[in-house]
Parts: sequence; structure tokens; C-alpha cells
Amino acid sequence: MFVKKIVSDGLAHNSYFIGSGSAAAIIDPRRDVEVYFSEARARNMQITHVFETHKNEDYVVGSLEIADRTDARILHGAQVDFAYGTPVHDGDTFRIGTLELGVLETPGHTLESISVTLKETAVSDDVLMVFTGDALFAGDAGRTDFYGKDRQKEMATYLYESITKKLLPLGDGVIVCPAHGAGSVCAAGITDLEHTTIGYEKANNLLLQMSREEFIDYKGSEEHYYPPYFHRMEDWNKDGAPLLHTVPDLACMSPGEVEEAMKQGAQVVDIRAPSSFAGGHIPGSINIPRTLLSAYAGYLAAYDTPIIIIDDFNQNLESVVKYFTRLGYDNIHGCLAPGFSAWFVAGKPLDYVDSWDPAILSGHLGNPSLFIVDVRTIGNREKMGHIDDAHHIFLGHLPDRIDEVPRDAQVLVYCDAGFKGSIGASLFKKAGYEKVANLLGGMRGWTAAGNPVNKE
Repeated sequence: MFVKKIVSDGLAHNSYFIGSGSAAAIIDPRRDVEVYFSEARARNMQITHVFETHKNEDYVVGSLEIADRTDARILHGAQVDFAYGTPVHDGDTFRIGTLELGVLETPGHTLESISVTLKETAVSDDVLMVFTGDALFAGDAGRTDFYGKDRQKEMATYLYESITKKLLPLGDGVIVCPAHGAGSVCAAGITDLEHTTIGYEKANNLLLQMSREEFIDYKGSEEHYYPPYFHRMEDWNKDGAPLLHTVPDLACMSPGEVEEAMKQGAQVVDIRAPSSFAGGHIPGSINIPRTLLSAYAGYLAAYDTPIIIIDDFNQNLESVVKYFTRLGYDNIHGCLAPGFSAWFVAGKPLDYVDSWDPAILSGHLGNPSLFIVDVRTIGNREKMGHIDDAHHIFLGHLPDRIDEVPRDAQVLVYCDAGFKGSIGASLFKKAGYEKVANLLGGMRGWTAAGNPVNKE
């Protein structure tokens, strides 16, 4: 028996490679699937089954990519009419060597959600592990808002029943293997645990301490952000995404070629750190530091025009392309080669974002021309407090609300630590705002310097 968790950085997504003898199964694969074939080759195994615990919303599932290269069966919940694969039902079982994988229908996050139990029959008939998808996480449970506010309590009811009647009775010693870890957009309070069990969650997951009514009221009234790319993921994961086959290579572009592509409508995404972007960038580019690509590209990058990547030295751009392709971006066109220095060495024009520290901002407070924009999530704003007179516009909503900010103002953008603030500042510069600054260090730096915080 062999089980390996494969983590997709940025998405906080977990998929699982399960093997026994010469056969293997994959649970919730990502779109760039070579990692699973590498494991299979290393262990002389053939991938025979692919389980999808639900119609994922936050990334493109890789089931069809695997099936295109193997005879693997794709298995998913029966409550959605998928255009591919085979529907499964409560009680269905599948053999992988000496392992028995069993299906539990666990709706709540979505209607078709399933969990998959694992037994090592060579040792015991007891359930050893359960792959819970987005039903139960370490410290939390799946969000229930995908069918709209009018059905959220209904879905929360389903989720409560799934957890209490299907998952918890499996036994305290059963290892819980969820589809996401801390930082996922599929729940708000996932804890950063490498492993957890049914018993540990019963004792420590606050949701599982609630009564039925408390749980349904809490999960049925949660508010989450809904990135616009979710609609594309839902459609592709239901009807089948275009086959990727392999991660595409980036075309190496000269400054002149980048300039011409921008005239034709190409979007330029600068993945450098905020301080580098502030010190000089291509006019009209947006800054999404590489660590935030998975979180914010789906809000800010368009699917229908070419994307050009800007980095300092073009190091490990393959991982950057993977971030985009996992979100369904097949329009990654190229990169400026050999890096950003090519632009200024060619004498091309630069734009800038001012970088403010807490002392500079303190000196500007009370200035009627200053307009402060807080781009954090509402949860972080309420938890940490905010700077006086700051206007809250969540970063993902900024493109649609940018005209709420006066164009003749001195705009100061801040976030938690300065990275999302740099994204926001780049959006203002791209929109034609002239006086734009980012608070480097964000709210953390502001409070560390001993400045007052408004918690009202």
C-alpha cells in the first residue's frame, strides 16, 4: 500500500496518489498531471481509477488528461450530469490491489460531492483513511454558498448530515484526507495541519462542537468571496476542459515584440516583488507577485487576450505557467527575455509607484487630497482593524469599483503586508491615476511602528 499527498502550491489544493500492487488511483488530480505519471513509473504502477470528489470550482481538474494517456476510469458523484466519466453512488466499491475504495455520498459543499474511504483488506476490514474532498477539512468544513444565498441553509443542512451521519461514524482513528489545506478559498478557517483524524476533528474542530441548529445557522450564513473565474472552472469541470497534454513553453520576446503585442491588446503581468515593481515597470502592466498568482490572477487576468510575463531574471517560469494553466489560462503567450533589464537597457519608457513607510503616511493623515484604499478581505479588516479614514474596496473587486476613487487624489493603497497593496497600486496606475503609493509593510508594518488602529 502506498498513499502520497500531492500539494499544489498557491491553490492550497491536495490530490492523492494511492497504489497497491501494480494498480493506482488518483483522487482530485490537477491539470498538469505529469507528477502522477512520475509516481506511477517510479513504482511500476498503472493508473486505473480517477476519483473526483466534486465539481471543483477553484482549479481545472486533470481527470481527462490522465484518461487521455491511460485506460483509467473517471468516477464522480451522480447528482450532476457530467459530460464524461461514470457516476457513482453510496456503497459502490472499487479494488486497487489489496485496497478497497468505497464511495460515500456527502453533499453539502456541492450536491454531487462524494468522499472515498480506504481499507487495506490484507490487514483489516476497518476503514483506515477517508478522502473527504471539500466536505470536512482540518478545522473547518466546506463553504455552502455555491447555489446562492436562498439555498445556503439547505446546503448547510446537507453538509451537517453528511459529516455527522457519514464521516464521523467511521471511527476516531480514521485519517482524514481533505482536498484543501490552509489558505484555500473553499473555506475560511482551515488549520495548517499536515495530518488529522476523525477523533482529532471531533475534539478540536469548533464546527463539530455545535448543535445541528448552530451548525446550519453558521454555515448557512457565511459570506465568501466568489472569484469570477469560478464560473469557467465549473463549466470546464462539468463538460470537460480542453486537453493540455503538456505545460506550454513561453516564447522569449524582445522589448520591441512586447511593445507591439501590447499595442495589439496583450496584457502584461509583472510577477516581481512590490519593491521591484515600484522602482520601475512597463507602463500599463499589472503587478501580481508570483506568490499571489493563484489567488488573484483569476480576478484580474482576462482569458481572451495573450498574457506576457515579466520577471527580473525569468527563474523557474515553468511553475508560473503551471499556476496559470491550473486556472484554465491557455493564453500565456511569452516572457520578456532575458528579464526586466532588457526593457530599460533598450531605453523603453518606465512608470513608477511611490513606496511609503508608516512615517510618511502619518505625515499625510488629515490631508484632504489623500484617499486611502484598504484592499484586504473584510475578514482581515474586521480582525486587525484599519487605518483612520481608509475606504474598504476588496482587491478582487477593485477593477469594477476603481471609479469610486477621485482621479485627482493622492491614492494610498494598503493591505496586510504590502504585496496585495502593490497589485492594487498597479491597477490604479494602469487606469491612469497619476499619484499612487503603496504602503510597504501594510497593516503589519503600520502596527509594528506603533501607529493607532481603528477597530470600529
